[in-house]
Parts: sequence; structure tokens; C-alpha cells
Amino acid sequence: METAHVLVAADKFKGSLTAVQVAERVTAGLRRVVPGVRVETLPVADGGDGTVAAAVAAGFERREARVTGPLGTPVTAAYAVRGSTAVVEMAEASGLQHLPEGEFAPLTATTYGSGELLAAALDAGARTIVFGVGGSATTDGGAGMLAALGARFLDKEGEPVGPGGGGLAGLAEADLSGLDPRLAGVDLILASDVDNPLTGPKGAPEVYGRQKGATEDDIAVLDAALAHYASVLGPEHAGLPGAGAAGGIGYGALVALGARFRPGIEVMLDVLGFAPALAEATLVVTGEGSLDEQTLHGKAPAGVAAAAREAGVEVVAVCGRLALPQEALDGAGIRRAYALTDLEPDPAVCMAQAGPLLERAAEAIARDFLS
Repeated sequence: METAHVLVAADKFKGSLTAVQVAERVTAGLRRVVPGVRVETLPVADGGDGTVAAAVAAGFERREARVTGPLGTPVTAAYAVRGSTAVVEMAEASGLQHLPEGEFAPLTATTYGSGELLAAALDAGARTIVFGVGGSATTDGGAGMLAALGARFLDKEGEPVGPGGGGLAGLAEADLSGLDPRLAGVDLILASDVDNPLTGPKGAPEVYGRQKGATEDDIAVLDAALAHYASVLGPEHAGLPGAGAAGGIGYGALVALGARFRPGIEVMLDVLGFAPALAEATLVVTGEGSLDEQTLHGKAPAGVAAAAREAGVEVVAVCGRLALPQEALDGAGIRRAYALTDLEPDPAVCMAQAGPLLERAAEAIARDFLS
């Protein structure tokens, strides 16, 4: 097929390949079968970890800042800038990757560093900030972030409350008058793949607390503390979609920073320039580590497939494991999925050999769709 033009727009395979590496391996496999095929790569992300890397791959400049990690110790966090637009990923400052192996701090982990990272973007001259939230180690409702940007959260003695969601139980007064005035002139887009409210059965502590080390007692404490925090700051924002994102940092951004919520993959496709790339494509290859029920709810492959289907371009997917029936793939606009576990059933070997296996999967795509 001489006119074939393949657009590779896949997310990372978590734990084995970055989105950039996925694109490189798919390209290598396609070209082994069809040497002259035109391939354009556009690594994508949905607002969670890997978002800054995707922006950098699309031509943004990578910058770094020393900020406060979730445990209060300094960490180096990256953000990305192009013109007056910045991409800030909260996981870079406050993510689970900054916790030592097996160490969690569900009640005290802070988003203070995420606020410092937003301030760094403001210092860089950003007028539009895409704030990707996901992969957090925190459940503090964004209080740490707001404190770093000039807010004050005081107990009944007038002293600052302790760090993390646990400290919010003692909150008596929230003073937002000291927030960085530059925030008023910025378009802050809350980019997330989750639309949970702040509290309750579908709230941040109940749905995501356990993966951050919270016990059942901790979850009850955090849910009550966040409900109290919202009663002080503004309960009307607590039920909004995205308020529960990343341990409630979505709520802090919505209630105090004037953020607007958009599904992360939609925002990132806009920022990365997906539409012009798609206009040239005759086939799109998307994917992520696990194609499963979660994929259908705002993850990168679903967003890519939806946009491609609207443009009338055929889509196939690559993945480490496939846990969706063909009818679900059809519904998402994915013609066929190629899973690495079909080539190597042992999950450990699959993770270790993801690169070479992915090249083999791409060879199969080339034989099935390009030759």
C-alpha cells in the first residue's frame, strides 16, 4: 500500500516501556515488513504520569524545579513549556513514585510540591497551564498545593494545620487572600481521566485511598476530614466531576484556582497536535499496557480511537494484556488489538521482553493492514 501513512499514538506500557519507547518499537516492527512505510509518532498521555514526557516528545521544552515531595523531603520535578503554555504533572511532585518502596503516608502526604511546580510554571511566563492530575501519593484535597501558592489553613488556635488529609480534621479557617495574584490571569485546565467527586462512596479516599496505603480506618478519617475541609472552603464544588482526582487535588484547583475540568486525553490530544497529525494518517496504532474496562473510561487509547473514528481513520491497538472482548473494542472504535501475552503467556517474561515482543506485534499489524 504505497500511500500508507501510519500514526503511532500510544500511551506508555507501565512498568516496561515509556510512550516514546512504544512508538519506537512499533515503528521498527512496521518497517521490518514494509520498509518504506511513512510513520509519524505522537506519544500520548491522559494527564497522569507520563504527561510531561509526552509533551516533551511533541516539542515542548523540559524544565526542572526542586520542590517538596509528598513526604516533605525535596524532590526534582519536571514540567514542560512551549510559548505561553505549560504542562504540569502533579505526579512529578506529589506522585507515588516519590515514596520509598513499601512506605506510605496516607494521612500526612502533601501536595505542597505540586503548588510549587505550578508556581514554577507561572515564573516561566505561562498563561495557559494544563495541570495533569493522577498517580498521586496524597489525599489532602489540594490543601498543600494551595498553601504553597499562598493560602493559609489554620486551626482554632490560629496555627497552621498539619500536612496531609489527616490534618484537615482540625481546620477552623481557610484564608485564600494571599493566593498568588498571577493565578487570576491564567487559564488553568484540570486534565484528568477520573471524574469522581471529593467524598462519599465514589470519592477520593474510598476509591483510591487503599493504593496509597490507607487502612479502612484511615479512609474513614480522610473522608470525614475532606468533607469538613469542603464545608469550610465551599461544599458546592465537592460533587463536581474531577473534584476527587488525585486525592482531591482536583477540588482544590476547582474551588480556589478557578480551574476548569476537561478529560485528560482530550486536553492532551489538543496540546500535542493530534488533529493535524491525524489528517495525514491512513491507519492509527494506539495502545497502553493493559486494555481493560478502565481503558473505556477516558484512558488514552479510547480518546485516540474516538477522535480517529470521527475522522474516518482505522484504528488498531497494541497492549501488554487484553481484557476486553471484541465487541467492546468495536464499540470503542478499535478494529483489532494485538496483545503481547498472545506472543508470550508468562507475564514476567512479557514485561521483561516488552520491546522485542512489541516489534513482533507491529510486524503482524503490518502484514494484516499494510501489505
